[in-house]
Amino acid sequence: MAEPLVHPPGFRRRRGQNWAFLGLLYTSFYMCRYNLPLANEAISKEYGFSKADMGAIITTALLAYACGQIINGLLTDRLGGKRAMLIGAAGTIVMNLAFGAASFAGLLGLFIAIRGADGYLQAFGGPGMVKVNAAWFYSKERGRFAGIFGFMINAGRFGIFSLGPALLAGFTFLGIMRVPPLHWRWLFWAPSLVAAFFAVCVFLFTKDTPAEAGFPEVETDEERRREIAADRAGGRATAEEVRAPLGEVLKTVLRSPAIWLVACAYACTGAVRQGIDQWFPRFMQDVHHADLHSTELQFLGFLIPFVASAGSLVSGYVSDMLFGGRRAPVAAGLYFVETVIIVLAAQFHTAGAAVVFLVLISFTANATHSLLGTAAAMDIGGRRTTGFAFGIIDAFQYFGGSLAGYLLGRLLDRSWDYYFYFMAPFGIVGGVLMMVWLRKHHHGPSHGSRDATPRRDAIDE
Repeated sequence: MAEPLVHPPGFRRRRGQNWAFLGLLYTSFYMCRYNLPLANEAISKEYGFSKADMGAIITTALLAYACGQIINGLLTDRLGGKRAMLIGAAGTIVMNLAFGAASFAGLLGLFIAIRGADGYLQAFGGPGMVKVNAAWFYSKERGRFAGIFGFMINAGRFGIFSLGPALLAGFTFLGIMRVPPLHWRWLFWAPSLVAAFFAVCVFLFTKDTPAEAGFPEVETDEERRREIAADRAGGRATAEEVRAPLGEVLKTVLRSPAIWLVACAYACTGAVRQGIDQWFPRFMQDVHHADLHSTELQFLGFLIPFVASAGSLVSGYVSDMLFGGRRAPVAAGLYFVETVIIVLAAQFHTAGAAVVFLVLISFTANATHSLLGTAAAMDIGGRRTTGFAFGIIDAFQYFGGSLAGYLLGRLLDRSWDYYFYFMAPFGIVGGVLMMVWLRKHHHGPSHGSRDATPRRDAIDE
């Protein structure tokens, strides 16, 4: 079991405030992203789009997001995390307003272009948030942070799956004003207002580093202490200490074997995660004849974000507390369990069984999502190169996830029988890659991150 860490008085409270506003802004990003699955059927019916057409919108957004993660992760290491988050927020606000307005034209190409631009701009969010928090969390706290990160993501999904059906069905505001049923375009306009509010909060209250808030820097090992001493030449650290030169960022990240191993496994996570998140409402509507207000979809709208958050938190705590910050053993087990669940899901054909298996798959996919994409990225990148490390790894998640757009849509135009079988191979491949990681650890650690703890095998073996 890891020994408890000691923080200066007031540090946890200030870090919590910093993290709360960042997390809530990132939550609103997900409200602006997971509105499309709710609008999928309505858009398809209004304009006669096939599942492959809707999949093209999904794939374009995910590929743009993936490319944006690489580019924006690199930019974030120069811009700083707070600035990157605010750029992403401004972008997704404008693009979601534009996507709603595009409903008056109804052109598939226009929807694709706007959602693609939104995907790229949203890709400033993840690297920005992880960049800030890498400076505020010790290495042995990062698995838990990753769990909280996953919770905030799923809070956004829960928010849109609560707000969206209410907007489409109509609701009473503050018990005094009746709002009639609204067009699906409001699924894109309303979350933009939420994102704008929290962007203002981040601008006013968030700091890039503890030093900017008047606290000592988080120092994780002797190597890091030497780095700080050499860089700052007296006085407190500033945001410049977490902004690395381009050459250092490229050299540190691209030469790390761990980056590419984790990235390939993360592509498998993305294919399964997006297969569930982008299509489960349409799956329930088409196969089990449920509408957005049915008991099954209401349960899924609550349970999928809930168990996804639980998976993120549990996997983070287990890797930190029971495995000393090692991510691979936990991730390997999750991938293989996920494969078994997916194969079983394909054997049952009732709405109740579909709810159970969709929830279980979401648990496993989101557990590896936060564990590898967040904790591992911070472990590898450290304070100075976390943005690019996160960008590379997360890009692969969305490269994998893009397969759950147009390709899966084409398969589903043939038959929904392909739905679960499409996801199963990715669990196997992800598990095998994590076993390779474990094998490398068995033979001893290799060169590691500049921000590693004395347990360098946490990520860099």
